[in-house]
Amino acid sequence: MWLWYDWRAAAICDGDGNIVDSQVWDGHMTEHGVMERLRTVELGQYIPEVGQLLERFPEAIVCLHGDERLPDADWPYPNSIEQALADKAALRLAIEGVQRAASDPDRRLEHLVRGSDELRAAHLTMEARLIEWTALFFPLAVITDRNGFVRDVASSPTPAEFASTVGLELPVEQPSDSEWRSIHEWAQDTAGSNGRLDRMEHALRELSTAHLPSVSALVGPLLAARLCVEAHGRMRLARLPSGTVQILGAEKAFFNHLKTGAPSPKHGHIFMHPWISRSPRWVRGKIARMLAGKISIAAKIDAFEGTPWTENDVLPVEQRVQELLDQHKKPPSRR
Repeated sequence: MWLWYDWRAAAICDGDGNIVDSQVWDGHMTEHGVMERLRTVELGQYIPEVGQLLERFPEAIVCLHGDERLPDADWPYPNSIEQALADKAALRLAIEGVQRAASDPDRRLEHLVRGSDELRAAHLTMEARLIEWTALFFPLAVITDRNGFVRDVASSPTPAEFASTVGLELPVEQPSDSEWRSIHEWAQDTAGSNGRLDRMEHALRELSTAHLPSVSALVGPLLAARLCVEAHGRMRLARLPSGTVQILGAEKAFFNHLKTGAPSPKHGHIFMHPWISRSPRWVRGKIARMLAGKISIAAKIDAFEGTPWTENDVLPVEQRVQELLDQHKKPPSRR
């Protein structure tokens, strides 16, 4: 015996494809009512008609509409009017799902992190090209501030104005008006991309601080956001062991270690933190291991809505880092 059901009805069918019994929803068929029944099916739950038939046919195998195991039978499908109403209700459910995704900070953090990475890569490429391009005509220009140099070119409609701004003489070989216009517009676009990057990172810091207050207090909002995205969400970050948190972002090196026996990576994204990146090479692994443990604790506090960490909670971690540095001032001897 087979028990077929969809959002509207349920039916019992024998092995030969004969309908033995059926139950059809007799409620008031509104868009809201159909949405609730579609939501029930979406969650993997049974509609009331399934329960009624199971009481009479407890041995029946329950299968949702579309299951390949079901035999061909004259199932009580909805008519055209009911199907049109179901289509409208399904569209409303899809809209609700998109709205729920928009309210998920984990999804928003991912877009901000990936977007800022892409924008930074594009900005650095444009900046490098501008500097090399301009240096063809002004090879004696000394660049100590790359952003300032971009702004100087962007604010100079002519080569003469640029030369005056940076204190150089006009070169013998000057770009044509159209070429300098291209350089000037390129510089304006580069300066604009830098401003967009700053605004995007500001938005990222705000969201990360609100969503991951303890982890942000410990390692900074930008690194906290990157760890959350790499772990595929705040809750999953909280459930990861500290050893996994330590190498988040170094998966390629870790799997190479498993495959070839190469040295295991000591840190992933957390290397970006100055406690690790500015420490001597021989002590970075110890600091990374300790810091990953603290990040795991902070992530659990954020995920389960505990009292967020403050500077007073971060201070002992900083002291522990200093203790590790003091204990390992010299590299270990190699025998």
